[in-house]
Amino acid sequence: MSRTSRIRTTVLAAATAALALSLTACGGNDGAAKSDAAGQSQSGAAAGGSTAKAGGAEAKGSKEEAKSASATGGTETAGKGGSTADVRQCVGDELHVTVEHRFAGQQGDHLLITAVNKGDTPCWVTSYPSVKLNGEGAALPLSKKAEGGDQRITLQPEGTVYSAAALFDYGKDNRRASGISMALRDNDGRLQPEYSLDVTGENSEFAWNEADVLNWNTKKPYDF
Repeated sequence: MSRTSRIRTTVLAAATAALALSLTACGGNDGAAKSDAAGQSQSGAAAGGSTAKAGGAEAKGSKEEAKSASATGGTETAGKGGSTADVRQCVGDELHVTVEHRFAGQQGDHLLITAVNKGDTPCWVTSYPSVKLNGEGAALPLSKKAEGGDQRITLQPEGTVYSAAALFDYGKDNRRASGISMALRDNDGRLQPEYSLDVTGENSEFAWNEADVLNWNTKKPYDF
């Protein structure tokens, strides 16, 4: 081989080696880039999965809270547990009212008045019911032991409130009856339509010389 041929062979070999090194370097960077991209993608997917899971937990929590709030029933004093601005007054049609004679002939003899909201929406009562024993004469005065004043009480569906007429029988010149009439009061004390109610209990007939009535309350009065 001539000297010129050897030189050309050497130069060509060197160029080939340089090209191989260049391709290897490029391949290594591309692999690293792909690896980094894959790692970032995997990391992003994991983060996204975590966020979605957290979002799901948050949504579930919100639903549970909403369910808990909507499941709260019974009675609720106006001003507690949210606004009652849109709640209307009970008009009587939605109320199921019963009167029970309790502790007949004993100390604490009274007529327990129970009102249950049988409607589909909340409504409120206030003050105390207008009660006439035997549906006659003037309405009973408010008891000096009354509590609650003119505070509104909101009845959720199936919510219950109580009042009572305390009976005082002195054994002579008393009157007897087995029914009452009752009317609800507006905010300003005006009366809604009056309706009659029969008294129930072991002894539905009751006697009295004097009597008074209590405010509406969420707790049963005279429960002794």
